[in-house]
Amino acid sequence: MSHGRQTATSSLIGHSGAMQEIFATIMRVAPTRATVLLAGESGVGKDMIARAIHQTSPRRSQRFVALNCSAIPETLLEAELFGYVRGAFTGAVGNRPGRLEQAHKGTLFLDEVGTMSVALQMKLLRALQEREFEKVGDSHTIKVDVRVIAATNSDLGRMVADGSFRGDLYYRLNVIPVHLPALRERKEDVPLLVQHFLDKLRGEGRPSLTVSQQAMRALMAYGWPGNVRQLRNVIERLLILAPVDGGPIRADALPNDVSEDAPSVLRWEKGGEIMQLPLRDAREVFEREYLLAQVTRFGGNISRTATFVGMERSALHRKLKSLGLHGGAGDERPNGAEPGSQ
Repeated sequence: MSHGRQTATSSLIGHSGAMQEIFATIMRVAPTRATVLLAGESGVGKDMIARAIHQTSPRRSQRFVALNCSAIPETLLEAELFGYVRGAFTGAVGNRPGRLEQAHKGTLFLDEVGTMSVALQMKLLRALQEREFEKVGDSHTIKVDVRVIAATNSDLGRMVADGSFRGDLYYRLNVIPVHLPALRERKEDVPLLVQHFLDKLRGEGRPSLTVSQQAMRALMAYGWPGNVRQLRNVIERLLILAPVDGGPIRADALPNDVSEDAPSVLRWEKGGEIMQLPLRDAREVFEREYLLAQVTRFGGNISRTATFVGMERSALHRKLKSLGLHGGAGDERPNGAEPGSQ
C-alpha cells in the first residue's frame, strides 16, 4: 500500500500513525484465515477494513458476504445466518441458503455482532469451531470453509463481564483485534478524505472542486461525531450546493454545526492590545500566541499542528524555536503546553 494509503483494492485513506499501523496489520493478517475483530465507533469504516482484508487475501476471487446483525429482527437473524428449509417456519415456502453458506470459500463479515442473542451466539460458536452447521428446520449437516471478520461498536469485554456476550465466542472472534480510531483522533487525515470524497462523488463531467483554506480549517477543527460516514455526507452536500463557477468551496457553505467549531482570530482576547504595537512586534506576538494555542489544542503533537496550520513539520519546529516556544527537535511539546492524547 502506497503513502496516502488508497489501495488498489479498497478506498482506505489515511497517513496518520494509527491508520498506518492498521494498514500494516491488514498486510500481515490478510494471507491467513485468522478471525479478525474490528472495534470502533459507528461510521469509522469497519466495513471498508473488512473488505480490504478480503480483497488482499487468497480468498479475493470468492464472495465477500456481509450481515448486519443489528439490522435484522432477532427472530429472523438465525434463518438469515444459517438458512432454512421449506416449512421450517411460517412463510418458509422454499429452501434458502444462509449467509454462512453463501460465503463458502470466501469471507463472512458479521457487523454489530454484539447485538446477537446469547442463544444465537452459542450456535455461531459451534459453527466456527466445527466448521459445520444445519439450516433452520433441517438435520442435514453442511460443512463450510469461511473466514470470519466481526465488527462491533460495543465493548465486548464489558459485555462478557456482565453476561450479555459469551466469553468463549468473544475469544474465538478476538484472535486478531483491530481498533479503528475515531476521525477526531486522526484529524490529519481529514484533507485526504475530503479530496477522496470530492473526486469520488462529484460525478462524471463535473469539474474538479477544491476547498478553501478557511473551509478546510473548519473541517479539521470539527469533532465529527459521525466519523468518516458523516464527513462523506457533508462533502456530498457541498458538491450538490457547489458554486456553478467552479470556484473553491467556502467556509460559509459548510453546515452550521461544522462552521461553528471553526477557529477564528476574531475571538482572540488580545485583539485590541496588538493594535497598539508596530507591525513587526504585532506579527511576532500574534504568531507566538496563535502557534501556542494550536500546539496546545493538538495535545503537543507537532505533526498534527503543522498539517492544520499549513506548514512543513520541520518549518514549524524552527518557527516554534525562534519564538521561544520549543526546547528542541526532540521535544513534542512547547513550554507551557498541556499534555494531551497523541
